[in-house]
Amino acid sequence: MSTVRHAAQPNSIHEETEGYSPHRKPTIVLACLGVLVAYLPVVGVSTALPAIQQALGASTASLQWITDAFIIPTTALVLTFGVIGDLLGRKRVYLTGLGLSVAGCLVAITAPGVDQLYVGQALAGAGTAALMASTIGLITHVCPDSRTRTRAIGAWTASLALGLTLSPLFDGQILEHAGWRWIYLPTLLLGAATAVIGANHLTDSRADRELHHDLPGQVMVIIGITCLVFGFIEGGGSGGWTSPLVVCAFAAAFMAMAGFVAVELESPNPMFDLRLFRSREFTGAAIAMAVLMFAQVGMVFSLSEYFGLVEHASAWDVGVRLIAINGLTVVLAPAVGRLTGHLARGLVLFAGLVVAGVGALLVTRFEAGTGAGTIMLVIAVMGVGIALAMPTITSVAIDSVPRGLASTAGSSNSALRQIGSALGPAVFGVLLTNRIVATLPVHLAASGLNPVDQGNVTGLVSTKGIQVGAYLQLSTRQATGRALAAYSESFTDALHSSALVSGVAVLAAALISAFFIGVRHRTE
Repeated sequence: MSTVRHAAQPNSIHEETEGYSPHRKPTIVLACLGVLVAYLPVVGVSTALPAIQQALGASTASLQWITDAFIIPTTALVLTFGVIGDLLGRKRVYLTGLGLSVAGCLVAITAPGVDQLYVGQALAGAGTAALMASTIGLITHVCPDSRTRTRAIGAWTASLALGLTLSPLFDGQILEHAGWRWIYLPTLLLGAATAVIGANHLTDSRADRELHHDLPGQVMVIIGITCLVFGFIEGGGSGGWTSPLVVCAFAAAFMAMAGFVAVELESPNPMFDLRLFRSREFTGAAIAMAVLMFAQVGMVFSLSEYFGLVEHASAWDVGVRLIAINGLTVVLAPAVGRLTGHLARGLVLFAGLVVAGVGALLVTRFEAGTGAGTIMLVIAVMGVGIALAMPTITSVAIDSVPRGLASTAGSSNSALRQIGSALGPAVFGVLLTNRIVATLPVHLAASGLNPVDQGNVTGLVSTKGIQVGAYLQLSTRQATGRALAAYSESFTDALHSSALVSGVAVLAAALISAFFIGVRHRTE
């Protein structure tokens, strides 16, 4: 591989630039706008899936891949875009990310069918990967000191959470007054405006050290992550975990990732520096990030399905009920950034993970008649924990390595965030389905429904998917009511199982963070 050296350029900030930069504030603002554009479409498409299904006649498998077409490139490309930013400049990657996001929205908003929608989602996902990699890199270069960087990361995390919070609210209103295609309009307009501002006001930065293109590493990590996510998605589908396609996907993922590790260990300047894991703090933060995102996104997925299918809440109502999970991060993340300047970060992280885990476990107390106030209070407990943990994890990961590796640490942290986010819905979707199918016959028998209707309902849910159970229509109103009540009880059981898995996973992450990072960790 050819070695690339960069000479100093007048419009760039390099690794050696220490102290205050006059470009700090506009860079931080534009980084926050970039991550807002990146995460604005993440949740919204999921809320629009029923409308897309009706408009395009999409199958259940097609609906799954509409979401996954976004997730896979986001997960697979974030490390690659981090390397490209180090080589060619993060401003270029930032503007490329905005361009891909806008292009993806344009393709999706004009899609006549699901195939073009897949392409639009994939382009938007690639744009999100570029924005995730570049925005953290831009921040680390204009914030050389730990305290300032922690506050900037708090604002960056708040912007990320703001995108996740606003998305279902915006899209809920759009779906009530317009067609599903218009859910892409806010991202399109904000992305285009941010690109114009960034092109004129963002100062470039890149790594001022020897770098290799590391093409084998980039190819292997893309193949490995793509096959891993694909295996989990297909494993939860009709083919099952033992189908040849799923087994081959996992085998390919294992071989590609093993090859990636071997290549990176031999490379004098790897795209993913495995020396990062020599730091106990980075290792603890990496595990905590992946587990927290897996549990959080999986729990949001489970609650969204529960509110929509059992309580028949609208997209707007679902967004309002879940607003505290990410909305509290918007409010509290900047304060958490200041808090970690006075308290040990390990203690703040441990406390946040414990609170988030307890909040998830409290969801096991939900029943069909649980009031909206109680639901929102429990979700707020989870939101407080996530608000404490999320910016702290990112700060620990970046500050636990030498500054020359800070950008790599940021990209690695983002990659782990996306891997956890991708696996959450896949695994929790399988958990919901299996639990509902397993408990539904018991609840149907207890409901007093006749054996023929019991068999029909069980067969429909088993073969057509758990969504059909929310819209059952039997021969009489009484029979329909009994079937829907049994379905509700089965789904509640499944929600409790999801909450248990989520809560235990986050509490385990808290113990792991205490072991690797400690509760007295304060990076100087």
